Amino acid sequence: MAAPRRVDVLVPSAASWDRVGEAAEGESTRVVRTQPESRRSIAMDSNHQSNYKLSKTEKKFLRKQIKARHTLLRHEGIETVSYATQSLIVANGGLGNRVSRNQLLPVLEKCGLVDALLMPPNKPYSFVRYKTVEESKKAYDTLNGKEIVDDLGQKIILYLNFVEKAQWKELGLQALPPGLMVIEEIISSEDEKMLLESVNWTEDTDNHNFQKSLKHRRVKHFGYEFRYENNHVDKDKPLPGGLPDICDSILEKWLKEGFIKHKPDQLTVNQYEPGHGIPAHVDTHSAFEDEIVSLSLGAEIVMDFKHPGGVTVPIMLPCRSLLVMTGESRYLWTHGITPRKFDTVQASRGHKSGIITGDVEDLTLSKRGIRTSFTFRKVRQTPCNCSYPLVCDSQMKETPTSFPESDKEASQLEQEYVHQVYEEIARHFSSTRHTPWPHIVEFLKALPSGSLVADIGCGNGKYLGINKELYMIGCDHSQNLVDICREKHYQAFVCDALAVPIRSGSCDACISIAVIHHFATAERRVAALQELVRLLRPGGKALIYVWAMEQEYNKKKSKYLRENRISQGKKEEISSDTSVQELLVKQMPDVGNQDSAPSVPSINDFQDRGCNSREVTNSKLPIHTNRTSFHSQDVLVPWHLKENPGKGKPIEPFGPLGSHDPGPVFHRYYHVFCEGEMVAACQTLSNISILQSYYDQGNWCVILQKV
Repeated sequence: MAAPRRVDVLVPSAASWDRVGEAAEGESTRVVRTQPESRRSIAMDSNHQSNYKLSKTEKKFLRKQIKARHTLLRHEGIETVSYATQSLIVANGGLGNRVSRNQLLPVLEKCGLVDALLMPPNKPYSFVRYKTVEESKKAYDTLNGKEIVDDLGQKIILYLNFVEKAQWKELGLQALPPGLMVIEEIISSEDEKMLLESVNWTEDTDNHNFQKSLKHRRVKHFGYEFRYENNHVDKDKPLPGGLPDICDSILEKWLKEGFIKHKPDQLTVNQYEPGHGIPAHVDTHSAFEDEIVSLSLGAEIVMDFKHPGGVTVPIMLPCRSLLVMTGESRYLWTHGITPRKFDTVQASRGHKSGIITGDVEDLTLSKRGIRTSFTFRKVRQTPCNCSYPLVCDSQMKETPTSFPESDKEASQLEQEYVHQVYEEIARHFSSTRHTPWPHIVEFLKALPSGSLVADIGCGNGKYLGINKELYMIGCDHSQNLVDICREKHYQAFVCDALAVPIRSGSCDACISIAVIHHFATAERRVAALQELVRLLRPGGKALIYVWAMEQEYNKKKSKYLRENRISQGKKEEISSDTSVQELLVKQMPDVGNQDSAPSVPSINDFQDRGCNSREVTNSKLPIHTNRTSFHSQDVLVPWHLKENPGKGKPIEPFGPLGSHDPGPVFHRYYHVFCEGEMVAACQTLSNISILQSYYDQGNWCVILQKV
């Protein structure tokens, strides 16, 4: 019998416990207590004996500390160590859960001289480096399990672990989106006061400028009403009175000084309470001219600009500043305000405008105030002919609704924008697909023992080992993904989902998860469904998942949209007993879909990089902005490839600050399904009965049975 393995874990002097989460196979847990001044350790042996009885609080504390350590390694690639160093990672003590630099630093300084405090943006942890190891050990013993109060008065418990070095990969200085300009102190405080007082939010609802409050803000329109149901204006129905008189002299001054080139004829006034925001969007091309300007009054705000490739640039808009968007920043980049009560800002810059950089030694939180924006536009009277036809509604109107026009063209599109892409991204894609979806697990576990089940489009085999009582086989078009399945000792082979080499009527069940939305015509999607039915025996069932056009359903955002909010710094309501694992997972984006990249590609890059050198159809397909609502059913979705550091090594953390090397950008074709579309496609099949249809986290799902 092998000798028991010893695992040392540093613990605070105030705590003692009897378990260390899950012991490895063949290991048991024993607590070894030493003098309070010395290092504590937890040793594992094979006797299953403990010489120290622990309280419930101590057990809970240990579990959460261990979870924090494991979660940091699994999701962030941060490895803690079991010996004392100068550096600590402070779980729960981060900007991502409302702990500011001014709040955390004094707590840490009570234990010694702090050499550096690194606070990555939107992360629920920070790094601290002390001058000496002794000071670091004192902080470990004193602060582990310490309860502090965040900037909203919520209680938060800190969990500390040692790390070799307190460091964070930082992104080099970013540039403003092309065509964007911020002018500080564009008006005086007196003019600001007059403008704010000129807006009467309590006037009679019959007034033509009155707009019912939207879900997250109050709105008024002047000149023309902006209609949110179609993101447009009625050019033939100007509002009486035009723009407020108080704006005339200000606009004339801006024209004279060259800040704007055209006098606007439409004004939208928005009032934002702290915690409110506006979704990421591009102002409709056909509705307004090139130049759009927005005046910030009452309070500063951080506005996020996002390129279609996933690059996000947070920009501080100070009070009384003017944001001017022209060219690429107006037509191509989305802009939005994340709904939160605190913004991550540069501590040293005060209230100056500019990009919020990745200097983690200089980031802190700024509490939001009530902000009112005056956004001026000029209504467009002719179609837009900008240089961005892929995202221009004027230039996309001629796109045929029956795209692609032939089966051959559809097959070519799938080959270049689906099959080739998955061959290239297989390893990275697989590293992001490890958590099974509960409803799919439920379907598989409900099948009778001994059932033969085919996973058509099995990817990395995530579902092939869910139920050991089933005989499962998988197939996928990607050789590299099938190779990954075989490395896991699953039965899988390469084939086309339209022609699966399995005998008809031989399967008790089939699953098709996130596959059929990659077929480019309705006919090919129905053919894929027919192939599933062919494989089933009479009475056999198939479960089908496809991506939904409706990423907000029954007033709830899908996980896909919510993770955009989280990645932009949305603060979750966290109680003092929320586990660190839950907290950290909430703050982490789905690596595979977030698709962030730390460089700003031009529009030409999308046509030239990766798999996107094709000429046949890419001019007809819009490029979707990741983590935003869909505006077209047939889209190209960017995938930012992260180089795999090697088998068994964690993917490096990435996002706005993750890596100096953005890697190539690939685009995958999707047809996202509208409500009822998948059911209607299934109803065209013969010999089937639809047992259930439902919506599951941004997907339309059907369970059908062969009759």
